[in-house]
This record gives sequence, structure tokens and C-alpha cells, in this order.
Amino acid sequence: MTRPRDWDARDYDRQATAVQAWGRSLLDRLELRGDEHVLDAGCGSGAVTAELLERLPRGRVVAVDGSPAMVDQARAALAGDPRATVVLADLVELELEAPVDVVFSSAVFHWIADHDRLFARLRAALRPGGRLLAQCGGAGNVATVMDALASLATERPYDAHLAGWDGPWNFATEPATRARLGEAGFEAVETSLHTEVVRPEDPAAFLRTMVLGSHLDRLPDPLRDPFVAAVAARLPDPLELEYVRLTMRARRPA
Repeated sequence: MTRPRDWDARDYDRQATAVQAWGRSLLDRLELRGDEHVLDAGCGSGAVTAELLERLPRGRVVAVDGSPAMVDQARAALAGDPRATVVLADLVELELEAPVDVVFSSAVFHWIADHDRLFARLRAALRPGGRLLAQCGGAGNVATVMDALASLATERPYDAHLAGWDGPWNFATEPATRARLGEAGFEAVETSLHTEVVRPEDPAAFLRTMVLGSHLDRLPDPLRDPFVAAVAARLPDPLELEYVRLTMRARRPA
């Protein structure tokens, strides 16, 4: 099983303006009374988690991430708030001490290969009648990057490290996601796709941190900068990326 990779949490915060904005927009679609117990499934550096807490004056959040650096950053961002618990854990192995009312997740699920196991663990984390609201990369996400990577993976010197590797992402379709959520025991399942355009101010830094980290982990250090440059050279200039966002709602039966 593929384990979550660690991230440079500080650099992520510098490059993740668009991703965090999507998380805030998703929060606006989350109906809350203010006293719920919420799981933030893949909290990252905690920036969106902090805004979730602002909407829960009488509630609490358990924020989970698989990256030690992200967990450290989130703990610092949420320090002193007794309503927040930050946990280092792989979502496909998640075991909570108590069920939650809501599972919230933004820009995470596409990093997880096994959505069947993921959805089963999230259902188990919810109390009966509990709700799921999540958004991640969907089918067709960053298609120009995917094309560039597929080409470079067959070329020397990168082929020795990347050829035959499927990559770190699972950009699922709407039908597959609805089916998997249903098979995991969810009901009232809804999915939708929309596209967000990102125009990074520093394309190389954005690609390195937000897109290519798993690829760079597989490359020896001398090849990493050339690889980022080679990917950038095959993308539009100025860089413009189309992010396809897959949003899902579902409920555990009461």
C-alpha cells in the first residue's frame, strides 16, 4: 500500500493560495449549526481548518493528515484552541476514538489510490446520519501536466526512474465515485465536476511544490531541477492550468 508522502509544509503554504481558496469555497457549502464534531480529512497546514473552527463556536474538530510536516504546521496554526485535535494518520487506516457528525475534506482524495477503502473508513468515522462533503481532483484534472509527464517518463534519463509508474494521483470519474460511495454504505450521494483555472506567479516553484513532489521523490537530486524545467517547457507560457474539481456529498444512513 502506498503511504502518504511528507511535504514541505511552509513552502506549501506559500504556493497553495488557490487550493486554500477552494477549501474556503467548499466550507461555504457546509451547513453547520455550530456545535458539530467535524473530521477534517487531510488538513494540510491547518489554514482551512482554522476557518472551519470559526464556524464551530460550540463544536470541535479532529484534523488528520498523513504528512508529519503538515501535522506540525497545523498544530502550530491551531495551538491554543482546545476545540482542535491534530492527528498524524493515514486516512485509509483511520480509527477515531469517537464518531463525528461531519467529514469535510478539500484537495486530498486524489492523492489516495484506494477510494474503496478510503470511503469505508470515512463511513466508519461518521455517526449514523452523519454527513460527508469533500472535493478533490477529478477525471481530466491538469491534463496538460499529465500529458507532459507521460511523455517525459519514456525519455532518458527520467525513464529509468519513472517508466511504468502510474503516478501518485487517482483522478476519479463521477460515476465511479458515486458507485464507490454507495458500495461503502453511503446514501443520498451527489457528485459534480467544475473547472478552476490557476495561473501561478512562480511556475517552477508551483510545479515543484504543488504538482511534482512525488515525481521528484523518485529522482536522484541532480535530475530534479532539470525535470521541473523539462515539465515547464512542455506547458503553456504563461503557465495556465485547468484543475477539474470533483465535489461529493453523501450521508451515512441513520
